[in-house]
Formats: sequence, C-alpha cells, structure tokens
Amino acid sequence: MRKFTENDIEALFDIYKDEEINTYLPWFTLKSLKEAEMFFYEKYTQAYKLDKGYRYAICLKVDNKPIGYVNVSMSDNHDLGYGLRKEFWHKGIVTEASKAVLEQVKKDGLMYVTATHDVKNPRSGGVMKQLGMSYKYSYEEQWQPKDILVTFRMYQLNFDGQDDRVYKEYWDNSEVHFIEKDV
Repeated sequence: MRKFTENDIEALFDIYKDEEINTYLPWFTLKSLKEAEMFFYEKYTQAYKLDKGYRYAICLKVDNKPIGYVNVSMSDNHDLGYGLRKEFWHKGIVTEASKAVLEQVKKDGLMYVTATHDVKNPRSGGVMKQLGMSYKYSYEEQWQPKDILVTFRMYQLNFDGQDDRVYKEYWDNSEVHFIEKDV
C-alpha cells in the first residue's frame, strides 16, 4: 500500500469508472480521465495535506499499480471505506489491506473506527466482521448524491476495549433506526 500520486490517474479512473464496483459507494462513476484527475486532487491531495490522511492505494507487488483503495475518514465517524477492481474480488486483498490501515490508525491514537454497508451488499459486512468490527445498528438514509433510500448497517471497532462505546450520529440523524438480530 502507498499513497496515490499524479501518475495514478489512469489507475484511479479504472477503479472509479466501473458501475458494478461503485454501486454501493457514495458517488457516481467517473466518466473521463479529466474527472479522475479532478477527483484525485479533490479527495486525495487534500487528505495528504493533513497530519494524518489515511487514503491508501492498494497495489500488487508485481507492478505497484493501484487496483483499489482503503480510506479512513478524519471526521468524527472515522469511517473506514474500501473499493477494489472486481477482477481482484474474493481474494482477501481488501481485508489484508484494511487490517494494515487499522493497525496504523490504532498506533496513531484513534479510539475507534466505524464502517457502514448497504444491506444489499452483505459481502462488505463480511469484510467488516473479518476485521473484528461489531455490528451496532441499522438506519435508513436518503443517500446523496444518488438520492436513493438506503438501509445501512453500522459496524464499529473500538481500539481501547471500551466495547460499550457506540458512535450514534447516524442513529440520531435517522428517523428510521433499529437493531437487527443475528447480523
């Protein structure tokens, strides 16, 4: 894993242009290399200016070319996000990369991370469970910019052993929230 660079615009485009990869992600697919370049400068270079900007490219060792990403937001939710080109799905790559990022954020003193997934995308929840995250609750949100109603499951991993700490902002902001059994 490493940071994205200006030389990765085409690889970024390959990741963010695929409809299937981006179905459950909070943006529309990119339509051109120019959009990918703008996305890089808006999302990645801004994060890299922070003291702790956790936005990593997942690369294969053979060519160091990005095939996906792992991010942790520095906002209050410390949201973990990931994406991977579909020809690399189901090989444990995102789980392995996410574990490394989680070790780093723990070492850097973050108390917890959260992650959410659309209930229609249970494989993402499987990754969260493999990372040691625990299901906390579900909630509905009119998801932007796609403007669709989504039911999310929220997972959390507390690094300090305080398992009763739950990030409640999604719960508090949603009129429809509940706890599912057997998740």
